[in-house]
Amino acid sequence: MSYQSICNIDDIVPGTGVCALVDGQQVAVFRPAQDEKVFAISNTDPFAQSNVLSRGLIVEHKQELWVASPLKKQRFNLSTGVCMEDERFNVRTFKARVVKGLVEISA
Repeated sequence: MSYQSICNIDDIVPGTGVCALVDGQQVAVFRPAQDEKVFAISNTDPFAQSNVLSRGLIVEHKQELWVASPLKKQRFNLSTGVCMEDERFNVRTFKARVVKGLVEISA
């Protein structure tokens, strides 16, 4: 499996997300806390067909992290991509890691 370097971990403000282009696809990359844990999902909101998920709010539900779409507020699990409101609209997840301070996403 190959990984693509996206940015320095310090370029992502804790509690937010950013968008990156990985192999021609928009990927939403989230850094939920001060640590170096990151998550990556498709940036496309399947309900609105808009590339906006990187601007969503990170929320916690039943000890799992989700992102709420900024448009219609559907929530997507950051680990699995499952949509809480309607599993027919799940999003793709990507393997993400931090190596020597660099955020890397599986290509």
